[in-house]
Parts: sequence; C-alpha cells; structure tokens
Amino acid sequence: MKKNFSFLFLLLLLPFLAISQGQPEIPFSADWLQKIAKTAPQKTHFPSSKKHKILIFSLHTGFKHWVIPHTEAIMQTMATQTGDFEVTVTKDIAAFEKKSLAQYDAVILNNTCSIGDKRDIFWDVLKVKYPNDSLLAKKEAKVLEQNLLNYVKKGGGLMLLHGGIVMQNKSLAFGEMAGGNFFYHPKQQEITLRMVDESHPLVRAFEGKTFVHIDEPYLFNNAYDSKNFKPLLYFNASEIEGIKEKDGDAIRYVSWIRKHGKGRVFYSSPSHNAQSYDDPRLLAFLLDGLQFVVGDIACDFSPIGK
Repeated sequence: MKKNFSFLFLLLLLPFLAISQGQPEIPFSADWLQKIAKTAPQKTHFPSSKKHKILIFSLHTGFKHWVIPHTEAIMQTMATQTGDFEVTVTKDIAAFEKKSLAQYDAVILNNTCSIGDKRDIFWDVLKVKYPNDSLLAKKEAKVLEQNLLNYVKKGGGLMLLHGGIVMQNKSLAFGEMAGGNFFYHPKQQEITLRMVDESHPLVRAFEGKTFVHIDEPYLFNNAYDSKNFKPLLYFNASEIEGIKEKDGDAIRYVSWIRKHGKGRVFYSSPSHNAQSYDDPRLLAFLLDGLQFVVGDIACDFSPIGK
C-alpha cells in the first residue's frame, strides 16, 4: 500500500493517468534536498504530545502539480529532523479503508486533484477497476469518502495542501469539512499574502511581515459564503490579475483552520511551487499547521461566520 503500486494496479491506473493534465514531474536534486534540510525547522515550535503517525496521500487523477514530490520531501525532512512524526507516503486509495485510517493521527492531502464531471478521486480509480460495474464503483467510492469524513469527525487531523482541496470537489460534505470547494484560479503571478491576525500562534512564522511569492491565486466556492473557518492568510482581490467576479469580497482567504466534529482541519493554498519552500517561513508555517491538526497547539479556531 505504501510507496510503490503493484504492477497490476499500475495497469489499472494507466487509462486515466494518460489523460491527466498538468506539468511534468520534476525530480528534486540532492542539492535541493540538502538546502531544504538546512532551511527547515530542526525542532517543533510547540511541545509535542507524542510521536505522531502521518499519512501523506499524493495521488492525482486530474491536474498534475510538479511540486508533489517536493512537498513529500519537505514534510518527510521536517518529520525526520524534529523526530516528532512518522510519515507514510502513498498513492493507493486503499489507505482510506477504516482500518488503515485508524493507524494515523493525521492525513495530508498533497495536491490530490481529481478529474472529469464527478471530480471524485475515488471514482476516478474505481471506474477503471470496475469497468463493467459502475454501480459498484460508485458505491465503493462513496464508502471511501465517508471513511475520510468519519475519520476527521471522530478526531483525526486533516491537512490539505494547495490542490488537496480539489480531491472531492463536487462533494458538499467534503467541501464543508475542508472549508470550501475549489472554483478556479487566474494565471500564476506574484501574490502578497497578509495575516488576518498577526497575534495568532499559527502565523507566528511570518513575524508580522507579508509573504510574497509566485503562485496560483486560488478562489473557492462556498468558502466565502459560509466562512465556517478561522482564516489565517489572505490576499487583496484588487491586487490579483484575472479575477472574474466584480462584486466579491475585497479580501480572499487562502489559508484557514477549522474544527470538524472532534477533528481539526488546516488548509494552505500557498504550496504550489517548490521555489516557495526556499523561504523558511513557509516551512515553519506548514510544520505548525501539522502540529495543529494533531492537537499539539491550543489556539482559537472559532469560525468567523457569514
């Protein structure tokens, strides 16, 4: 179930992997990884209650973000250097079986973009596994999604990075848990991110200063309507080229936290390009986010509401 698929499973995946869109995967160099090791935090900023088991799920069936292996590497590097996390990486949807999820304190969805009219990554895989039984594929896909929803509701942590929010993009239940559903993004451009509350412990890494980087300015459905989260970072809509809505909110949130049942959710759109990881503040921010979802950080995450 871990890093490598069986040969048979690869054959099953080929039909839709062949049509997935996106950038070619760019392997990171040893020099880059060495640089990240020096830049990344050597220890957690907040006390850790135990050594937490983390699952990183990195399958994409839709748009392929070239940063996927880099994100795996930085999370594994920070886990190793701090000694507070044990990380498992997989692209196997069997990881969302109940017994499998029960092993982990938190799940990281690493740019898990889905494709097609359903925008459901479980369906994308299972329709290939069961080409002559769409009802069975649909049923199993629903079970796996519900397993994830229940896992978080019962106390599991969930961290969604950039395209991770696209995994079940037409599911209202997933969107409610995540804090929103992906809508669209204008072209990549320079984005200036600001903190909603500079005193909040989860943005302490930025030291009260703006974070400027090149990224896709993600925009969302539902997120700005219900605002069922505690926002952390935002950009000014007036500064972004290509926003379609004329009368939307003046500021657009791109990172937030929320409670879902007994579980905790952290979303960060910033994490699209590996160059952004050159800034130690982003690495520290993501590490703090991981500590939040496993319950190591006591902070205010009450939703701001409509």
